[in-house]
Amino acid sequence: MTTEPRRRRPRMRAVPARIRIMGWLLLLVAVVTVSTTLVTYNLLLREVDSDVNAALEQEAAELGQVLAEGVDRATGQPFPDVRSALSAHLRRQYVDDDEVVLAWTPSSGPILQDREEPFRLGESPGLLNPILADPARSGTVETPAGEMRWIRVDASGTREGDRGSFVVGYFVDRDRAEIATTVRTLLFVGLLGLVLAGAAAWLVAGQILAPVRLVRRAAAEITEHDLTRRIPVDGRDDVAALAEQFNAMLDRLDLAFATQRRFLDDAGHELRTPITIVLGHLELLDDDPVARAEAIRLCVDELDRMNRIVGDLLLLAKAEQPDFIALAPTDVTELTSDLYAKVRTIGDRRWRLEALGEGQVPLDEQRTTQAVVQLAQNAVQHTEDGDEILIGSAVSEDTVSFWVADHGPGVPREDAERIFQRFDRGPSGGHRSGAGLGLAIVRAIAEAQHGLVRLESAPGHGARFTIEIPVHPAEGGTPWPVS
Repeated sequence: MTTEPRRRRPRMRAVPARIRIMGWLLLLVAVVTVSTTLVTYNLLLREVDSDVNAALEQEAAELGQVLAEGVDRATGQPFPDVRSALSAHLRRQYVDDDEVVLAWTPSSGPILQDREEPFRLGESPGLLNPILADPARSGTVETPAGEMRWIRVDASGTREGDRGSFVVGYFVDRDRAEIATTVRTLLFVGLLGLVLAGAAAWLVAGQILAPVRLVRRAAAEITEHDLTRRIPVDGRDDVAALAEQFNAMLDRLDLAFATQRRFLDDAGHELRTPITIVLGHLELLDDDPVARAEAIRLCVDELDRMNRIVGDLLLLAKAEQPDFIALAPTDVTELTSDLYAKVRTIGDRRWRLEALGEGQVPLDEQRTTQAVVQLAQNAVQHTEDGDEILIGSAVSEDTVSFWVADHGPGVPREDAERIFQRFDRGPSGGHRSGAGLGLAIVRAIAEAQHGLVRLESAPGHGARFTIEIPVHPAEGGTPWPVS
């Protein structure tokens, strides 16, 4: 039974961050615009209703005051009947274009103003009679001119049958139409603002994400053979911090790859010779026991040398790692005494303790011991039996120093820097043992502790190598007081 391979579903392309930012911003602006428009629309409608009700109530209150006084303000005489009071009040009304007013009495019927009205309510008994008969004194009715809000004031005289009504109506559709026009204007302005906000969001998002695009392009262009590209950092925001961190990561990667390449180059360069020697002796190996023993001895010697070279190279490679140094409070007096005891066994020389520093400072005791012992071994290689070699230490306010001095041939000025390079044996390195890594290891240990190696020498007058280490837990950190 065969099974068909499962088809991989195509991955949907992710929406670019710039479009997502613009989309969310436009959505926010749209929600705010629509919400603002709806709130404004409702507030305006409520305001219209409130104004209409206030206008109707005001008309009713004015008529009520006139009826309560019972005096015609034009003549100063009392009204003879309700019809006269309603007619006089109707004549004095100057109403809005959207208002209708009329008076009604059983004897005369509707009494109208002589003006153009939005709707002649007095000429429509089918609408007026229900208003006059309605038990409520106000309400709403639909007319051919639109919705009308009305209020009715009933009046009665002292004589039987002397009664009447005053009706005020207000058409609200025109005010609502004006509100609708205002809302449409708001929506149009909001739409225009949405377009402008979209354009601004596109530009701003592009500027904000520009460093991110640089990071992406830089990451795509970076290979193990080219780690030199860096991202320009502009500003002090989160995106600038991202660019700084990315550049710092590239620095670490560049250092790691450079260390790896240098290790491989150095190993290939220095191990080629012992490998060639071992292969040559093995190829010429014969059955003569003496020759065989000599060849094996030479091969073992070269293999031991290769082992030392590899160990030194690994140490130099590790020296560029953050965990190479472990600082701890160290007693300088005790460390110097231990160093003096250890170096005396390296060679048959007149060892002398020149100075003894006092105090406790932060340094890596094991790495410092390794560096000083390497300097002592270097001094032994460049002196003869019975020569004097000095060792000492000193502690000041800012630094702690360890030195090894001899009275050998010294170092020429032009070689003072070159001897600290890898695989450089100096001017007399041709007949000295070692791979030329000792002083490079010393300098690596000093620099890993933010210190340096100082050389004082003159040809024929010996050399003094001094390791100076600042008494700080880290470069630029808070000083660790000398105790």
